[in-house]
Amino acid sequence: MNGGRAAPAAGAYASAAARPVLVMVALACGFVMAMLDVTIVNVALKAMETSLSMSLTALVWVVDAYTLSFAALLLLGGALANRYGSKAVYVAGLALFVGASVLCAAAQSSGALVAARLAQGVGAALFMPSSLSLLTLAFPPGPMRTRMIGIWGALVSAAMALGPCVGGVLVDAIGWRGIFWVNLPVGAAGLWLTYRHIARAPRHPGPLNALGHLFGALALAALSFTLIEGPSAGWRSPSILAGVAATLAATAAFALRERYATSRILSPALLANRRFVAGSTLGLAINFGILAEIFLLSLYLQNVRGASALVAGFELFPLMAMFGIGNLASAKVSARLGARRTLLTGLALAALGSVALVGVAAMPYPVLALAVGLANFGAGQAIPAMNLVVMQSADAADANLAAASLNASRQIGSLVGIAIASVILHVVDDPDRATAVGFAVIAALYALGFAIVFRAIHAGPAEQS
Repeated sequence: MNGGRAAPAAGAYASAAARPVLVMVALACGFVMAMLDVTIVNVALKAMETSLSMSLTALVWVVDAYTLSFAALLLLGGALANRYGSKAVYVAGLALFVGASVLCAAAQSSGALVAARLAQGVGAALFMPSSLSLLTLAFPPGPMRTRMIGIWGALVSAAMALGPCVGGVLVDAIGWRGIFWVNLPVGAAGLWLTYRHIARAPRHPGPLNALGHLFGALALAALSFTLIEGPSAGWRSPSILAGVAATLAATAAFALRERYATSRILSPALLANRRFVAGSTLGLAINFGILAEIFLLSLYLQNVRGASALVAGFELFPLMAMFGIGNLASAKVSARLGARRTLLTGLALAALGSVALVGVAAMPYPVLALAVGLANFGAGQAIPAMNLVVMQSADAADANLAAASLNASRQIGSLVGIAIASVILHVVDDPDRATAVGFAVIAALYALGFAIVFRAIHAGPAEQS
C-alpha cells in the first residue's frame, strides 16, 4: 500500500510489457473516437443541414451538445473512476459512446441527433480520464511508460488532424451518417481488447460532491442555451433572459457549494496558485480559438467557396496537421527557450495568422492555407508548454485534479468558441464579412492568451538567462 492506495501488481506490469501494443490500442480506441468526434462532425454539417432541414442554430447544437456534456461531466468522470475503478468506468463510457453513436447515425430529426450527441459527450467524459490512468497503471515507471504516454498524447493531434479528412471521405462515400457508424467497429475493438488485456484498477472510495457537479453542469447548460438560442430567439426574449438568470444563479450556487463543502471539486491550493489559474485560463482561450476556427472554416469552404465535403476535408487536413507539427516542435523549443518563451512565441504566431485571416475573402486557397497553418502551428506549439506549466504548478497530491481541471477548462473554451462563432454568423449577414469578424475575435483571444502569459506566468530558475 502507498498512501492508502493499492499499488499495481507486478504481474500486471509484466502482462502489459508482454503486449504493449494491445494495451495501447485498447486504451487509444476511446481517446481516438473522442478526439475524432470533436472535428469530424464539422465537415458533415452541410450534409446534415440538407438532409434534416436544419437551421444554423440546430447545427451549432449538434456540435456543442457533445462538448457541453463532455466539459460538464469531465471532472465527475475522474471522480467516478477513483470511486469505482478506472477499468469499470472506462468500459461503461465506451459502451455508452458506442450506443449513442448508433442513435446519432439513426436519427431522423435534429432533436434526436442533438440528444444522441449529448449522450456521446457523457460517454466521452467517463472514459477520457480513465484512459490515461489505466495506461499509467499498466506500465512501471521508466522508459516504457514514458514512451507509451508520449504515443498516447500524440494520438490527440493525429485524431484531430484526420477528423475533417475522414469526415469528408465518409460523407462523400456513404453520407453524413457514416461519421457515426465508423465508431462501432472502433468501439467494439476497444471494449473487447480492454476486457481481455487491461487489468482491473484499484478503487479509491471518496465523496463525489454530486451537488457541486450538478450546479456546474447547470451553469454550462444555461450558458450554452443563452449563447446558441440568443441570436434566433432575440436577446431580450423571456427565454433568453431566463437563460441569463439561470447561468448566474447556477454559477453562484456552484461557488457557494465550493466554498462551504467539506469535499471540494476544485482544490483551494490550485485556485490560489497563480500559474495554475493562468495556465487553465490560457487553455480556455486556446481551445476557443481552435474550435471556432474549425467551425468557421468548415462552413466557409462549403457554403461560400462551394467545396464538397470531400474537398473541404482534404483542404482542411494539411491545416489541421500543423497542430501535430507544432506539438512535436514544442518539446525542442521548450528545451531551448523554456516553457514561458515557447508559449509567448506560439501565441504570437497564432495571433498573427488569425489577424491575416481577417482578409479571408480576398485569399486564394494557398494563401489561406499559409495563414491558417501559421496559426495552427503556433497553437500546437503552445499546448504542450501550457500543459507543462499547469502540471508543474501542482503538487503531487493535486496532479490528477490539475490535469482534469485543465481538460475541463479547454472543453469549456471549445463550447464557448463555437457558440460565439455561431452568434457572429447570425448577426453579420455577409458570410465573407462574418468569417472575417470571427477570425478577428479569435486573434483577440490569442492576444489575450499572450498577455496572460506575459503578466502571470514568469520564467522559472531554469528558464532565466
